[in-house]
Amino acid sequence: MADATLDHHLGLLAHLRSILVALGEAEQVPEESHALFMERFDELVEQLPQDPIESQYLGQDIMCQVIQRYPQIAHLVPRDLLWFFAGDCLHFMPDDEIDLYQALEERRYEAGQNDEPFDWNQEKQLLAMSTQGSKH
Repeated sequence: MADATLDHHLGLLAHLRSILVALGEAEQVPEESHALFMERFDELVEQLPQDPIESQYLGQDIMCQVIQRYPQIAHLVPRDLLWFFAGDCLHFMPDDEIDLYQALEERRYEAGQNDEPFDWNQEKQLLAMSTQGSKH
């Protein structure tokens, strides 16, 4: 797994963690179970750089639990994380969003085959704009 891809997802996990911490500080969730969940979340952040493949299952579990345990922040969960961990996480993505990510992966693969640079965020914006344009 490319370091840039891993760094991108670690950054998204750090952002999501800050949201979860704020949720706990606002006392909107049971303190004890939230603390235990945060320990598991931190375990994922620690394991991911060491063993990205093995961490996938823990990542799927954590992302699904974030949405199920904290529905009030489900809309704040970065979609890139749901796609990255895949599996059961894809159940929380609508079909049109999955189509967008599949097209994005195809573009990344083509760029790699042609030794061309690929900027995930830029390509994602371009695809989203072209998708929105075709809906109108």
